[in-house]
This record gives sequence, structure tokens and C-alpha cells, in this order.
Amino acid sequence: MTETPWSAAPPPRPPHEGHGGGRYPRPGAPDVPQVPGIPGVPAHHRTPGVAPGPLTATVPAPTAVPAPEEPPAPAAPRKPGRDRYLDLLRSIALVRVVLYHIFGWAWLTVLFPSMGVMFALAGSLMARSLSRPAMGVIRGRVRRLLPPMWVFGALLLAMFVYAGWNPGRSEGAWGWAALLNYLVPVGAPPYPWSVGDASGLLEQTWAVQAAGPLWYLRAYLWFVLASPLLLWAFRRAPWPTTLAPLGLTAVVGTGLVQIPGELGNAVTDFAVYAGCWTLGFAHQQGLLREIPRYLAVSLASLVMAFGLWWASGHLGPDGWDLNDIPLAQATWSFGFVTILLLYSPSWQTLPGRLARWDPLITLSNNRAVTIYLWHNLLILATVPLIDLLYRLPFMDDARWGNALSTTYSLWMFVLVWPLIGLMVVAVGWVEDLAARRPPRLWPDGTKRGAATSGASHRK
Repeated sequence: MTETPWSAAPPPRPPHEGHGGGRYPRPGAPDVPQVPGIPGVPAHHRTPGVAPGPLTATVPAPTAVPAPEEPPAPAAPRKPGRDRYLDLLRSIALVRVVLYHIFGWAWLTVLFPSMGVMFALAGSLMARSLSRPAMGVIRGRVRRLLPPMWVFGALLLAMFVYAGWNPGRSEGAWGWAALLNYLVPVGAPPYPWSVGDASGLLEQTWAVQAAGPLWYLRAYLWFVLASPLLLWAFRRAPWPTTLAPLGLTAVVGTGLVQIPGELGNAVTDFAVYAGCWTLGFAHQQGLLREIPRYLAVSLASLVMAFGLWWASGHLGPDGWDLNDIPLAQATWSFGFVTILLLYSPSWQTLPGRLARWDPLITLSNNRAVTIYLWHNLLILATVPLIDLLYRLPFMDDARWGNALSTTYSLWMFVLVWPLIGLMVVAVGWVEDLAARRPPRLWPDGTKRGAATSGASHRK
């Protein structure tokens, strides 16, 4: 299942250490005039009135030699922390996802391929973490993923059952067994395609929209489990490992080989975004820096151009929506992510005017799972709230009613953010418990002060 509109770091390198060391003066070589005839005796050591000579010459007093200058102490390496450039990209990706799910603009998938960016950032963090024993890293990643999903899944299932859904009605025992994917999303968590009644607060396909983000958790879990093997292959054959997913997408994402059912969807999602995940490896391992930038940008642009060319001949029901065109999505995202990571400045703090957005960027990164999981359901919750406006007395005027109908999606976008904020406060702290941190209601980094907020964001 792919992203559908609602209607669906590298560790910072320490600064170069300064190599102090002044010029050491040479003892015995003062810059003073010498006594004629007596080499090495300075003129100011002659005895007044006594002709200079071997027997009357005084022995020069030793010249004070300044102590050698101490080289300056090397600068202490910066503490490892969040890469604020990558955090900025993640925040942009989340906002773009919300925009897409509200407005459904197909061109947003071309303007900024959010899912490819998010998988690349996750791959970079995973590669950095795998410097530790793999099993511990996998357990930690899975532990951080599952509790937020359990809270979301519990509410979702309660809503489904309340609306009349019976998972065993059509598939029997297998339908009930599939609910285990709400505990560990190895497969696709099931949900009803139509639930409720036409006169309800929401349209009958609301369950599909609410459960839509669950595909991302399944794909993420697959990548986490596969990362030790992928990283092992990447370190031995980096470019074949990075480019192989594009070839796999050309096989399973174009209909050349068809895998039926949800397994086919899962394999296709894995193939489409595995290239971005391994690009995260390349970024963390420094491989991208070894390629001349002009060459890397040129090749990435060619890959992106191929993606657009392929999309132009395989437009889906929503036109240029790359989510409906796997090979175009894979190639466009691959090239786009390559360029973003090539120009990665590895900020420790946000520069210039971006600094004013630091609290929101910090908050969105500390609550990325919560925002992504709940945003679709909260978008749906804006519908009955906005519909209340039609009951206002002045809405009997057709002009006001038409104005609200015309700007309906815009009001959804405005209203969903306060709802997301409420959900962050209500359940976001589960992410802290999953990461074995003290729970926080609003972790935007401001409690420690603006000077240190950029280095204090631990996810």
C-alpha cells in the first residue's frame, strides 16, 4: 500500500584540532653587536677603559632564553548529537505528507518525495547505530516502533468494532489471526474497506483513510530487520547494493513479475524505497563525499529524468501521482535523495532565520511516529468539526455557504495542526517510554535554553 490522499546522522566530525607551536628562539644567538676581535662576545659586556683582548675579555653572562611557547590545547570534539539538516528534512517531509493527504495534489509527490526522504534518513541513522551489536540495535528500533503503534491500533480497532466490523466474517480464523499484525506489523494490519453507514459523521471509507499510514510501519520494520544484511552487502559492494533495488522495482513494480495480495504490495514497497534506505548508508559511511559533486548530480539528474519519462507513459488514475507508478517513484526519489544528501551541511544548530523554527522542528522529530500515525485520523476528525459551521445563522446566505465549501480543504489544513498538537500531548509521551526516557508532554527543546537545544534532541 502506498501513500494515498485522505479522500487517503551521521555523527558530527570533531573540529580539526589546532596544531599550536610558536617559533622557538635559538639560545646563544642574540641579535646584538659583537666585540671586535672576540667572536661571540657582545659589545655591552666590555669592561670600560680596558682594551679588548683575550685576557681582559669578560665571559658573557648567559642570555635568558624564553620558555618555549606551549601549543594551544586542542579543541574538545563536539558531542555527538542530532544532525539538524536531517531533522529539517524530516519535518518538511511530515508537513508535505499532511498537505498531500488533505489536498491530494499529485504534483506534491514530484515536488518533494517525502517517503523516500524519510526512509533515507532512517537508513542513515540505522547505519550509524549498527556500529553496535546488531541484535541490540534491532531490538531498540522495534521497541521504539511498537508501543506507539499499539496505542494507535487499540483505538482504531475499538472504532472498527463499534462501527460493526467483524474481522472473521469473511476470512474466518485467518481474519482473526491477521490482527496479530497490530502487535508486530510483519504483514498488513487488516481493516474494513467500508464500515458504518452513509448517514454517519464520516463517509464509509474512513477506515481505509485512518489505517493508511500503517503500510509505512510495515515497510520500516522490514528495513530494520534486513539492515544488518543490507549493510554487510553494502560494505562489500556498495554501488551494486545501492542500485539493485531499482532493478528489483523494474521487475516487481512494472507488472513484469506479479506477486498477488498484500505480499506483493509489501515486496513492491520494499523494492521502491530500498534504494533510498541504502543511500542513507552511503551518506553515513561517507561514500557520497568520495564522488565528484558535479558527476553525482549529473547522474542523479539522469535517473530523475528517467523517472519522469517513465511516469509520462504510465500515468495512473490521479495523473502524475508517483505513488501509483512504482518505477517512477523509485527512480525520482533515488535521484532526489542523492542530491539532498550530497549537499548535506551537517548542522549542529539551525542557521540564520531557520533558527526561529527550531522548537517546532525539534518537536516534530521527537514525535515523528505520533504525527505520522495519527495525522490521517485527525484529518478525518476535522470534517464533522467544520460541518458545524454550516449551522451558523449567517450560513443561510448562499455566498457564505459557497465560500466555506470552496475553502473546505484549507480549513482542514488549518484545523488539523491544533488537533495534532493535542494528540502529541495526549499520547506522544508513549514514544518516550518506548525509548526508555522520562515522559515529556511537549519536547520542543526549549527547556534547556536556546543555546543548547540544537544538541539535546535525542530520538
